[in-house]
Amino acid sequence: MTVTATIPLYPALCGEAPREVFAAGELRATLHRYPSGIGALRLANARGAVEVLPWMGGMVWSARFDGVDLTMASGFDMPRPATGIAGTYGCFAFHSGLLRNGVPTPEDDHAAHGEFPCAEMQSAWLEWGADAEGPFLRAVSARDHVVGFGPHYVAHPSVTLRPGATLFDIGLSVENRSGRPMELMYMCHVNFAFVPGGEIVQPAPFTPEHTAVRRAVPAHVTPNPDYRALIEDLAAHPARMARLDEPHLYDPEQVFYVSGLGRDVAGWTHLMLKRPEGDGFALSYDPEALPHCVRWVLNDPDQKVAAFALPSTCQPEGYTAEKRKGHVRQLPPHGRATFQVRAGYLDLAAAARMGETISSLR
Repeated sequence: MTVTATIPLYPALCGEAPREVFAAGELRATLHRYPSGIGALRLANARGAVEVLPWMGGMVWSARFDGVDLTMASGFDMPRPATGIAGTYGCFAFHSGLLRNGVPTPEDDHAAHGEFPCAEMQSAWLEWGADAEGPFLRAVSARDHVVGFGPHYVAHPSVTLRPGATLFDIGLSVENRSGRPMELMYMCHVNFAFVPGGEIVQPAPFTPEHTAVRRAVPAHVTPNPDYRALIEDLAAHPARMARLDEPHLYDPEQVFYVSGLGRDVAGWTHLMLKRPEGDGFALSYDPEALPHCVRWVLNDPDQKVAAFALPSTCQPEGYTAEKRKGHVRQLPPHGRATFQVRAGYLDLAAAARMGETISSLR
């Protein structure tokens, strides 16, 4: 990989009017500030754009390609200042973790989805360059997280966009700067839009062994007998949710754990949410780095999301439960972990090709 130019970014550059800070061919980068005070960076190519919050967790606020909005529906018309993700839960993707992750149980004392989703980033910049796949424009942020008598890590969330592409890369690298091992729990939490009638295509069977419904009910869900009966039915017949043609099933939410995903020759796995129009949404990643795949589907009056693949190092049951299962990773002193997820939109032809690829991996 060759980085031709590095352009530093500063919150002071964000104003009410968009400010273009980079242009090369069809690639553009524009800064602006929402009325809520949050600074945002828009990376665009000829087919669409992805918007990043460089100083707020490096989260991806929105994504739109070929006129199709990829992002979950929520009550948030813009990002809001928040210390926890629930205070601004309308984004396309956020980095969940890193020291703790998931929904806490009464045994836990951590915030939902950990300390990182809305964490302040100390610096941000653009990288323009080329690699084996061709030219790219990358937004990178940095956070030096240090606690006296506690953990110390440096994390770099990133988003990479290429000319003519409707898929983009969401990355995160984290280095343990402490002289002691560091516990690491990470999930790339990608919140695609709910698609009524959409079909989830995965390189694994829709069987209880490979697509298991979560039986534990989190504290933010109030179950009733019908809800519990539905969970039992989904546990026995998970193929019922392969097509989202029963939208009422997902109020309250349903969560599944998908395992045994087939991989291509490069070691990556691929999943797709195919829209009734024949196009779709896609997500690809390396299961060696992210061994767990979580599915979260919610369709209530206020939030509509089909997070059909959430790659992670653990399941989202909170620190104590995941520690008990052996899902909390140890990062050695000065060790580094790197994660990459490719997500985005597929037009008709690309969705057809992705369907063939996934079929070949089953």
